[in-house]
Amino acid sequence: GDGTVRAPMHGQLLDILVSENDLVVQGDRLAVLEAMKMQHEILAEVSGKVSHIAVTAGTQIGMDTLIMEIETNDD
Repeated sequence: GDGTVRAPMHGQLLDILVSENDLVVQGDRLAVLEAMKMQHEILAEVSGKVSHIAVTAGTQIGMDTLIMEIETNDD
């Protein structure tokens, strides 16, 4: 819940559904990861602004790889 979005498992990042500076709400779909022949949706755990996207769609990523960061307004 700190705004850091990491891969829950190893797989291929099929799609990134947001762009930097997009506003997201908790529960929004952020990306789609394919692992074990299944597609897994990665959802926002916090509301805020996407401040950084660290990977590109179509690449293989490992477990705990940073996908993106969301800047929350909790400050």
